Amino acid sequence: MTSYAQDSFTVDEDSSNPLTAAFRLHGDLDYVSAEDLLAVVIARLGRAPAPLEIHLDCAGLGICDSTGLSALIVIRRRAAAMGVRLHLDNRGAALDRLLDITGTREHLVA
Repeated sequence: MTSYAQDSFTVDEDSSNPLTAAFRLHGDLDYVSAEDLLAVVIARLGRAPAPLEIHLDCAGLGICDSTGLSALIVIRRRAAAMGVRLHLDNRGAALDRLLDITGTREHLVA
C-alpha cells in the first residue's frame, strides 16, 4: 500500500491487484488537494500493467468543492480514453448531492 498525504487530505493506494487501481480518499478534496489526487491517479494510469478499473473509495471523503469535482471529471475522462472504468465507491450523501446538483452523476457514476 502506498500513501500520499497533503495537509488534511490523504490518498492510500492498494496495489494488491495489478489490474485494479484502488485508492482510499480521506479528508477534503478541494482546491488544495485536487491536483495531488490527479497526479497520483494519472501516474498509476501510466504504469504497467495498465489497470482495467479505477476504484476511488470515498467513504473517508469530507468536503468536495468544485475543484475536487473537476479533478474527478478529469480522472473519468483520462480513464475512459484508455478504456478504463471509474468507480466512485462508498459515496456519502454530500458527494451524491453535489453530483445531483451539478448534473454530473450520470457522467461519473455508472
